[in-house]
Amino acid sequence: MSSRALRADELRKLIAAADHAYYQLDAPTVPDAEYDRWMLELRALEAAEPELITADSPTQRVAGRASSTFLEVQHAVPMLSLNNAFSEAEVADFVRRIAEGIGGAEPDFSVEPKIDGLAITLRYEDGLLVQGATRGDGATGEDVIANLRTIRSIPLRLTGQAPEVLEVRGEVYMPKAGFERYNAEALARGEKPLANPRNGAAGSLRQLDPRITAKRPLAFFAYGVGEVRGLDLAETHSAMLRQMRDLGLPLAPEATVAQGISGLMAYYARIGAERDTLPYDIDGVVYKLDQRSLQERLGFLSRAPRWAIAHKFPAQEELTTLEAIDVQVGRTGAITPVARLKPVRVGGVVVTNATLHNIDQIARLDVRVGDTVVVRRAGDVIPEVARVVLERRPLAVDGSPLNASFAIPTICPECGSAIERVEGEAVSRCTGGLFCPAQRKQALIHFASRRAMDIEGLGERLVEDLVDFGYVETVADLYRLRLDDLVAMKRRADERDGVTPETVKQGKIATRWAENLLGGIDQSRSTTLERVLFALGIRDVGEATAKQLARWFGGLDALMSASIEELLAVPDVGPVVSSRIAGFFAELHNREVIAALRAAGVQWPEGMPQRTVEGPLAGKTVVLTGSLAAFSRDEAGARLEALGAKVAGSVSKKTSLLVAGEAAGSKLDKARELGIDVWDEAALLAFLATHSESSA
Repeated sequence: MSSRALRADELRKLIAAADHAYYQLDAPTVPDAEYDRWMLELRALEAAEPELITADSPTQRVAGRASSTFLEVQHAVPMLSLNNAFSEAEVADFVRRIAEGIGGAEPDFSVEPKIDGLAITLRYEDGLLVQGATRGDGATGEDVIANLRTIRSIPLRLTGQAPEVLEVRGEVYMPKAGFERYNAEALARGEKPLANPRNGAAGSLRQLDPRITAKRPLAFFAYGVGEVRGLDLAETHSAMLRQMRDLGLPLAPEATVAQGISGLMAYYARIGAERDTLPYDIDGVVYKLDQRSLQERLGFLSRAPRWAIAHKFPAQEELTTLEAIDVQVGRTGAITPVARLKPVRVGGVVVTNATLHNIDQIARLDVRVGDTVVVRRAGDVIPEVARVVLERRPLAVDGSPLNASFAIPTICPECGSAIERVEGEAVSRCTGGLFCPAQRKQALIHFASRRAMDIEGLGERLVEDLVDFGYVETVADLYRLRLDDLVAMKRRADERDGVTPETVKQGKIATRWAENLLGGIDQSRSTTLERVLFALGIRDVGEATAKQLARWFGGLDALMSASIEELLAVPDVGPVVSSRIAGFFAELHNREVIAALRAAGVQWPEGMPQRTVEGPLAGKTVVLTGSLAAFSRDEAGARLEALGAKVAGSVSKKTSLLVAGEAAGSKLDKARELGIDVWDEAALLAFLATHSESSA
């Protein structure tokens, strides 16, 4: 090894040790100036000889370029959430269930503060950090490794004897001091400050440019593991955490062990008393059965372990005055009343707006403009109006209220379409789905999705730019886009983001991406009726219902003119779905968009109505779960539908059959609980082979 290589290796070790002491032990070992000199020397060595750069070099913490999207990551072991407890009685019931499940002994628990941040997973292979992802839906998250590398408390390489594979589960958070410092600097620059540390952490990890994330004061604590290979884990959770600490991973210093209900409540009281003095926000504490073998015996519910629970702190509350009630239209058309409040500090954050959830909540609270209200941050995050202080309501001389009750509007404030509320539901919705500006982006993303019109290359970021810069108002406008439009939009987006692409620096204009997108749009012009129906985004009309409607009516015009009674005749279309279909097509705006799609050349074959279902699986509802070797689940579903089955996405009492491939999860458990027939892939293949032969 050359002298330069030896020096580079030495510098990497010195910097890693300094980072560990500073960010994890809170005990700096060298002055900042010395640390900076090490970094400058290492950068110079690597610049002179790029072959000296290693994946775990501290110079690579901000080496990634801005991305247009995040890739999906399939978690090797699901990232489950925790059930919550809000009272001592609930905690006592949890402990009692644990004791009964393990034979009556008073159990030991690993206990720790519940950090108010964003759950992530880090994957180390042979000690090197190779992947990092968000929780997502628990099964699939987003790859944010470029952003996670910028967090200096996350080691790029584990210390000691590293295992072959170690997935570390933990929380990314923003320390209080860093949050306050960042906001002070942002205000000085004339920028918008972060709302609170939790939003700051989540928003920082969602930045497409890791250089932006690197400027945010983020930190990390580990609290568990996922997939592990090549490491014998300790017998207790608390000892396993110490193993992780020995590998260089940071842990919450308040983590310890407690016994029984009395120990848990004492820990809860202690952390609650220290809460305001802790250097990071917490919203409760977490209790985990310490003995790992007993954890495995107790197992899991559908989305949470039976052996762990989060004990939440009470929401923080304050009094203020309700100055107005506005309504907002959400991305799916949901009408949400929003309380405009006299500014008040709640839980360390100045609150001016709070959710009122829906019209039923307003009626339950009897909240009116001018009332004194109690506002709280539900879960210490989302401000909400909790109750009205009736004693302070302004009254007339005769004792009647001076302020009138609130009435939700009947017309959408964004697009003028009718607002409807289905009987039995609390949420009111705008019916102008394809036209409403508030729903525009969501409608476009759904329209372009793989199972709808399948427009390759049209991702969320492009949709946002197309709408924000005024190039697209409805889905039909996609088919009018030209190459010049897309290039101009990209230039404006780059100017907004302060980005100068390399091609522009070289005096060139990159157009391949735009040409590919236009090709994807053009290819989607020829589709099927069922895809069009699903792509329109009619509420509660999923893929299965879209297929049923396409078969039943044969053509779109017949469906658009169908009455409620005619829609109710379609199998599995009940009163709620039929009213939503009829309401959607009753809106002139939606009909105009459909006409514009046809005028733009979008076409689909139409045929005669098919109102009888035949085949050996006629009348049967089938659910597919897990992975199949012979073909994809989509292909398997199509084969089953060809034999008369209705393919559904979830298991219920109406399910006739579950086909379970490899790694089948909670759907298989539920099917067994309900006594539903279960086929493996071999049984499915045998059935398809038999009936393919009989129909040949």
